[in-house]
Amino acid sequence: MTIKRLPARAAGLLMPFILSILMTLVVSAVVTLTNVGLAPGFLGKWLSAWGLSWLIAFPTLLCALPVTRRAVKALVEPV
Repeated sequence: MTIKRLPARAAGLLMPFILSILMTLVVSAVVTLTNVGLAPGFLGKWLSAWGLSWLIAFPTLLCALPVTRRAVKALVEPV
């Protein structure tokens, strides 16, 4: 069974989508663990913090990526 792949044009949206999920999962886990420890209810608090942070991070990445690409292009030698 083969999984159908998305068209290449989806990469511009898929990259920040996956990146925002991974980054906010890690950062929200660290912050929640720092603030409440491994207390009862940790998982619920972590997932709540993750959901809110992802809602902010994904649109931020969509806006920041073009600016970041231009900044990197200005700072490195062309290929």
